[in-house]
Amino acid sequence: MAREQDYYTIMYGLQKLDLQMNAVPSDLVLIGEHAFPLAMNPRGQVLMAASYYGKGRVVVLGHEQYLTRFPGLIKNALKWLMPCSGNAGIVGIQKSLRSVAANLNDCPIKTELGDFRSGLAVYITDAYSVENCAKDLIAFIKAGGGLIMGGQAWHWAGTHPQENTLKNFPGNKVCSVAGIYFSERDGEVGIFAVTKQIPYSWLVLSTGKDFKDDLQFLLEGVSEFDIQCGIIASEVMVHGPLAFPIAVTPARKVFIAGAYYGQGRVILLSQEGYMSRDSLSTFLINAIRWLDEDRKGVIGIEPSLKSAHTVLSKSGLNCQLTGFRKDLSVYVCTSYSDAQCAEIQEFVAEGGGLMIGGHAWYYAQTHCGCNVMTDYPGNRILNKMGLSLLGSTLSGGLYKAPTIEQSCKERYHFRNMLHRFAEHVYLGKELTNHEQSWLKQLGNDCASYLQMRCHDSAAYTSMVAVLSDIVKKLGVPQVCSNCPVESAKDRLMLYIGSEVYKVSPDPDALLPYIIKDRPKLPTVSNARVRLSAKTEGCEEWISTGLYVSPGMKTNIAVPPEIIWKNWQVQLGCQTDDIGGAEVLKRAPVVHERFPLDAEMVQVCSLWGGLIYIVAPPQSKVNGVEIVVRDAVQAPYFKSGETSVADWVDRIRQAPAPWAELEFENIIMTLESKFIRNLDRPDEVAKFWDTIMRSIADLAAKPSKFPRKERFVADVQISAGFMHAGYPIMMHTVSAPELVNVQEAYKKGLWGQIHELGHNQQRSVWEFPPHTNSHHLDTDEPESLSLFFSIPPSDPPLVRVYRHNKAKPLKILEEQPEDQRDQEQSTL
Repeated sequence: MAREQDYYTIMYGLQKLDLQMNAVPSDLVLIGEHAFPLAMNPRGQVLMAASYYGKGRVVVLGHEQYLTRFPGLIKNALKWLMPCSGNAGIVGIQKSLRSVAANLNDCPIKTELGDFRSGLAVYITDAYSVENCAKDLIAFIKAGGGLIMGGQAWHWAGTHPQENTLKNFPGNKVCSVAGIYFSERDGEVGIFAVTKQIPYSWLVLSTGKDFKDDLQFLLEGVSEFDIQCGIIASEVMVHGPLAFPIAVTPARKVFIAGAYYGQGRVILLSQEGYMSRDSLSTFLINAIRWLDEDRKGVIGIEPSLKSAHTVLSKSGLNCQLTGFRKDLSVYVCTSYSDAQCAEIQEFVAEGGGLMIGGHAWYYAQTHCGCNVMTDYPGNRILNKMGLSLLGSTLSGGLYKAPTIEQSCKERYHFRNMLHRFAEHVYLGKELTNHEQSWLKQLGNDCASYLQMRCHDSAAYTSMVAVLSDIVKKLGVPQVCSNCPVESAKDRLMLYIGSEVYKVSPDPDALLPYIIKDRPKLPTVSNARVRLSAKTEGCEEWISTGLYVSPGMKTNIAVPPEIIWKNWQVQLGCQTDDIGGAEVLKRAPVVHERFPLDAEMVQVCSLWGGLIYIVAPPQSKVNGVEIVVRDAVQAPYFKSGETSVADWVDRIRQAPAPWAELEFENIIMTLESKFIRNLDRPDEVAKFWDTIMRSIADLAAKPSKFPRKERFVADVQISAGFMHAGYPIMMHTVSAPELVNVQEAYKKGLWGQIHELGHNQQRSVWEFPPHTNSHHLDTDEPESLSLFFSIPPSDPPLVRVYRHNKAKPLKILEEQPEDQRDQEQSTL
């Protein structure tokens, strides 16, 4: 990571920092992607930090005495701040800091005492003398200049109790643009070792402000948030140290939030339609005034938001329909474009206000496979500001505005809750009932945050390190059907372990804490798989007969015909997301996809799984070959290619825990234990080929399906006893039915055929809302009659597949009629 090299340069040669002196420093607050700590005390307080802004760099020390106390650090910092000019540039030093200049006499660096002026390479100053030249210093840094600043704000805050330290302390009027703030909190001193890497601590997780004054202003005259408007919003994630929730549903879903960013402020609404609602006008006017900060400047409103212009004009401020301009006081826009991302971020950092509204759920639904946290245009603007829009939806309603005390002390905030959980882990502090109820939300938020994958950000990498330490301390529950996850704490650890593994710089070190029992299976090398596909309107999984164990890495050589053509590798057949279940028998998401975007692609999954190549819609290949470097052989029977003798003698004993049987029109995926004693896969093939042809006849489609149907038998699925889709999902208990031909002849296969019928449904067959599943109750008896000799004249209870004198299957017979088909595609 680039920041690690920066840290090494600045702290080079320093073994410890002796801060045992009368100088009491300020605790520094860091935000954004560029700021990183240089010195941190055991309480997690940052006492020295560095950052970038524009083309320039900044080093900030928590007390002005540190400028003279640590000459070695200052010399290192000057080298870092002048990477291009070397020693040729002039270092300006604020005239009250003569001792700093004296410390540099033995260096080949030109120094100059005096006020800031243009033409310098670096300027060294205290934090109290910059108010009159703040704008010039910001422009200087942005253009490539370097700044070293030392000072503390706790004394200033004590003598200015009515002022906002983050905004008005002189040093913050410069350093905040780079994401470093002097806070009113004093720092603990001592002798601290200099770490080899950027320091981090779970103690630094809490927010950098209580936001009480901000909420009092924003919620003045606001008793409720009326969003009963029939429009669907997204959930907001609040994750920055200087970001805060404003409006929240009873389920703790945020739909309006605010943040400080640099010298400016942000308000995020998770639906742009909220900006034009008269019922929210009091809040919206408060928000515009909070963003304007009494400048009484121009409020620029994106031209598409004419209704918002009408509401916001009631503020009495100068509201204009206009595109983004740098001379605005506040800019109001939607989150659907990042065309001016850098300009808007700079505008806010240097003091502008931003009101931005929009949702991300539609983007998530129409960009399958994309990462909403990183790819959604609005998040490219907002992530740095400590706010993000999620792909999850949020319903309208009438929600009470929180009391100020409730917002400051009792409301959920990702950082504060993670801090409390870390206290629980490391210090044994009990969680309150409220906090226990927040653990599920915390797990979701950890997963969302980690998906930002911002590895060049010290804030992000420190969060990864903190979560990794928690995983190593607590371990992850070994979830399975015999050991389901039920408690909120176990669920949280399952989420954290699953997600932090994906982004860890050393996932192999985490693996033993997440999956303790990992049998070492024999592998094959350089396995060659030929791919042939002719897809229509849907993607298609191509089986390889290969498997990767949990945490196992392998490389796949990709032919040029499918590189950068939207082809993918998928690891794992269990594609249902079961995160909505109260009890978990496996992790919520256990499959992974990787784009085939290079000649050699490395893939790995925490949970392992069968290897598939996913062909995109409208693609055609014939016999192209991939080579899988290392993999485990899976039991894989394919009609027309695998002989029964090879199956019995060798293939069915292949070591992978998952097996596949591929027939003319259907592919079955089930645990290998169900096929170890299968002697006649050809008879199973004949059985299912006949069923699928009958289904094709009833569906009035060719006997050869354009895409083979798939069954996957999983320990837990997302809905029902079975559900339709690609693949059709069923519980593991149903797996033996797929390959036991004799039992199928006796009892039928109503459930499986029911879901296959759903997959053939067409909208023109329906009379909504009266049909959905019900016409299948006619089709299924006909299909059963064609193959199982079950009379189609039997009453609807034929769905329990009576065969001659066979008794109905109790699992269905005992269900009330109105509960048997609650969903169109779910049994």
